[in-house]
Formats: sequence, C-alpha cells, structure tokens
Amino acid sequence: MSNTKAILLVGVGGQGTILASKILSEGLVAAGYDVKMSEIHGMSQRGGNVSTQIRYGDKVYSPIVGKGEADVIVSFEVMEALRWVEFLKPGGGYIINDNEIPSVPILMGAAKYPEGILADLSAKARTRIIDANAIAEKLGNKQTQNIVLLGAAIRALSEAGDTALAGIDWDGIIAKNVKEKFVDVNKKALQEGMAAN
Repeated sequence: MSNTKAILLVGVGGQGTILASKILSEGLVAAGYDVKMSEIHGMSQRGGNVSTQIRYGDKVYSPIVGKGEADVIVSFEVMEALRWVEFLKPGGGYIINDNEIPSVPILMGAAKYPEGILADLSAKARTRIIDANAIAEKLGNKQTQNIVLLGAAIRALSEAGDTALAGIDWDGIIAKNVKEKFVDVNKKALQEGMAAN
C-alpha cells in the first residue's frame, strides 16, 4: 500500500470539479490502478466549496485523504488552495487556478479576501499557478477551465513518475463524459492544460 497516491481537487460550486475528478479517475483505472473517489458538495449549488478526494495505487481501501497525505492539490480557486493547505504532504505540490471567487461573507462586506495567498503557498510548496480561465476563454468556452486544470494535473502526475498516464486515451474518456457538441473544445482544453507552464 506504500505506492498509494492521493489527489485533492478543490473549488467552488459550478467550476466543474467533479467532472474533472470523474475523468481523472477513469483515466487512472485505464492505467491499471485501483482507484477510490469521494466527493463532498457542501453548499455547492450556492457557490460553496466542493472537494473531491482520489486515492489510487495497487490496492486502495478508502478514498479518504487525511491531513498531510495529499501528493497533489488541484485548486480551482485561490482561497480554496489555502483552505486545504494542511492536507498537502511534505514534498507534495499545488496546481492553482489564478482565479479569485469571493465568498458570500466577502461579497456582503463581513470579511476580506486574504491577500498574498499565492506567494505564501509558493514559498511553502512546489506550486504551479495557471490562469485556466484565460486559457478557456481563448478556446471560446470558459466552462472548460476545469479540463485545463485536469490537463495540468495529468502532466504533474506524469512528471512525478506515473508514466502510464501518458498512454491513456484521454480524448476517448472526455468524449464519454461531456456532451457531443463540447467534445472538441474539451480535448483542446486538456492539451492546453498539459502544455501550460
């Protein structure tokens, strides 16, 4: 069980966190891993936080990722990266969408959006910051930012030694999980995410 790896995908309701997690999980299964996935919606329908926990390896008994256990945290929103910082393991890495979505207390003036989050997290852990929204808008569909971040996550896992992921038919998995009219733009979003610095 020592080869088990853990990934957290965290964001705000409506960002497509769960779809990205589902596609990633299917790809990991296709790569031959035992995969367990768990999702927590919170108040996702009202812009609340959403998290998905994925654990994979030769044999996995639970999807739950504890504090200090995540190899990679993919954050679809800046403040969500900060919220989950205790879950990153020493030597783990972040992929963070450079996107700030103010919570209801912030919108109401009862709180302020924290400053310097990206700089603080970058000082603590290996961090790749991606403007997934700008990439998605360039592709003509801002809803594909989740697939851009998925592409970045696949690249990070591949660079960390999961070479089996490079040979997976990600395009086929995308085609099974999105509406036909959005397949091509999502395929492009995945490639853009894999290439993003």
